[in-house]
Amino acid sequence: MKILVGISRIFVGILFIISGLIKLNDPVGFSFKLKDYFAPEVLNLEFLVPYALLIAIFVVIYEVLLGIMIIIGYAKKFTLWSLLLMILFFTFLTFYSAYFNKVTDCGCFGDALKLTPWESFTKDVVLLVLILIIFFGKKYIQPFFSKNTRSIIVFASFIGCLGITYYVLQHLPIIDFRPYKIGANIKEGMTIPEDAPKPIFEYQWKFEVDGQEKIITTNGDYPKVDGEFIGVETEEIQAGYEAPIHDFSMERGGTDYTETFLEEEHLIAVIAYSLSNAEMDGFIPVREVTNEALKKGYKVIGLSASSEEVTAQLVEQYELNFDFYFCDMTTLKTIVRSNPGLLELQNGTIMQKLHWNDADELQLEELPEAKPELNVGLKQRLDSIAVLDQKYRSLMQIEDEATRSAKAVEMGLESTMTNEAIWKLQQVIDSANMAFVERLFVTEGYPGKSVVGEPTNKVAWYVLQHNPDKIETYLPLIKKAGEAGELPFSLVAMMEDRYLMNQGKPQVYGTQGRTDESGSYIWPIKDPETVNDRRLAIGYTQTVEEYAKDLFGSDFIYEVRTIDELKH
Repeated sequence: MKILVGISRIFVGILFIISGLIKLNDPVGFSFKLKDYFAPEVLNLEFLVPYALLIAIFVVIYEVLLGIMIIIGYAKKFTLWSLLLMILFFTFLTFYSAYFNKVTDCGCFGDALKLTPWESFTKDVVLLVLILIIFFGKKYIQPFFSKNTRSIIVFASFIGCLGITYYVLQHLPIIDFRPYKIGANIKEGMTIPEDAPKPIFEYQWKFEVDGQEKIITTNGDYPKVDGEFIGVETEEIQAGYEAPIHDFSMERGGTDYTETFLEEEHLIAVIAYSLSNAEMDGFIPVREVTNEALKKGYKVIGLSASSEEVTAQLVEQYELNFDFYFCDMTTLKTIVRSNPGLLELQNGTIMQKLHWNDADELQLEELPEAKPELNVGLKQRLDSIAVLDQKYRSLMQIEDEATRSAKAVEMGLESTMTNEAIWKLQQVIDSANMAFVERLFVTEGYPGKSVVGEPTNKVAWYVLQHNPDKIETYLPLIKKAGEAGELPFSLVAMMEDRYLMNQGKPQVYGTQGRTDESGSYIWPIKDPETVNDRRLAIGYTQTVEEYAKDLFGSDFIYEVRTIDELKH
C-alpha cells in the first residue's frame, strides 16, 4: 500500500502540474472553454461569463499548486480534500459533456492535447481512483524537506505562476500549440490530403417484411430487401480526417477574398474578433505600426466578426488606414489571444504574431512598392469620404421593401422615407465631399497613388464624378493624373466620356449608355470603327459590344448611333 500510495502521489502530482502549466500558458484560451460550459445550453451559468478569465486563472494556478503540494507533502489534509473535490467536480463535468455531447473538448490540456469527451471522462475516472488511493492511504504520505522549506517552495511556485500569468496576458502564450502558430501555412492547414481517412457511417434500414419490422445494417449501400421501406437512421461510427484549419475566410460585402489575401506576399492583418470587448487602447499603437507598414509597401487589412457598420465606426474614430473583413469569431480567437492582435502573412504563411502591447516590435522591411511619402492622414480622410459617398446610395439601391425599411431605421431614418428625400440627404454629403476635394485640387493637385496609395487614389475621382457640374473645371487635372500613372486611365476615359455626353457631344471610349423613351443605347461614339482599339490601349479588356451587354443585358445588341439621329 505504501508503494502504491507513493506511485499514485507522484503520478497525480506530475499530471496536475503538467495540465495546469499547459493551461497557464494560455489562460485566455481556457477562459473561452469555461464560457462554453457556462452557456445556457450547457450549465446555464451565464452570470459567470464576465468572470471567466478570473476563474480560469484561479483554477489553473490552484491546479499547479495542488500538484506541487501533493508531491512535497505540504498541508496534507487540505491538499487531499482539495484534490478529491476538484476531481469529483471535473469527473461530473466531463461525464456531463460526454453523455449529452455538449462540449466536445474539455480543454484539460489546452491545445497541446485534444481529448474526446469520453477520453476526458476516462482520464478523470483514473485520476479519481488514484486520488482515492492516496486519500485513504494518507498515513503513508511522508513529506519531503522541512516545513519551512515546503512553505517556501509553495510560495515561490505561487509567485512563479503569477509571473507567468502576467506575462502571457500582456503578451502571448509562451508556447503556441494552435494550428496558427508562427511558421504555419494557412492554405496547407485547410487542405485535406487525398489519402486522408474518410468518415464511416452506419445505416440502420427499417423495412416491413411479412407484417414485421426488420432492421438491416449497412455502411451506406441500400439493402436488397423484399419489403416496404419504413425509414433509416444514420450514425457516424468513425470520424474522418478534419483539417487543422477550418472556418477560415475573409469576406466583405458578400465577396470572398480568402484566396486573394492568402496569395499576398506581404500582408499585415489586424485581428479584432469582437469590437464590443476589444481593448480599445490597443488600436493606438496598431494605427502607428500599420501606417508604417503601408508606407513600406505592405497590404494591410483588418479581420473581425463585428459588422461592417461597427468596424467602419472604429476606423473613423481611430483614424485607421485599412478596411475590416469578416471572419468567424471562434477562428479569430484561435489565431491570436489578443484583441486586437497583429499577424504578418507571406503567401499564407504566418511570419509574425504579436499582442498589441508588442506592436512596436513588428519587423517591417522596405519593399519595392514602398511609398515613404504616403500621406496617411489624407488617406484616412479620403477613405472616410469614400464611405460617405456611398452612404445613402446603397440604401436607395435596395429593391426589397422590407429590407430597405429595416436598413433605413438602422441608419437613423424613417422607414417610409422616399428615395427623393433620401437623395436630398446624399446631395448634401456630395456637396460637402466636393468642397474638401476641390480645396485639395487647388492647393495640392490630384491625390494619386503615390500620395494616398491604392485604391484610395480613386476616391477624389468618384467625388468629382458625382458632382458633374465641376467636371469641366477639373477634367484637365484628372487627365494629368491619368497620364502620370496616379489614376487608372480607364477612369479618366470614363469621366471624359461622361463630360462629352453631358455636353451633347460624341464620346471617345464608349463607356456611357442611356435609357430613355426610345429605349437603351450606347451614347454616340466618335470614330466608332476604331473605338475597340482605343479601349484596348487604355486597359479595357471588353469590346464596346461586350460592355453594352453587361450594361443593358445579354440580349442587347449594340448599334452605332449618331448625334444627328438622336436629335430627330
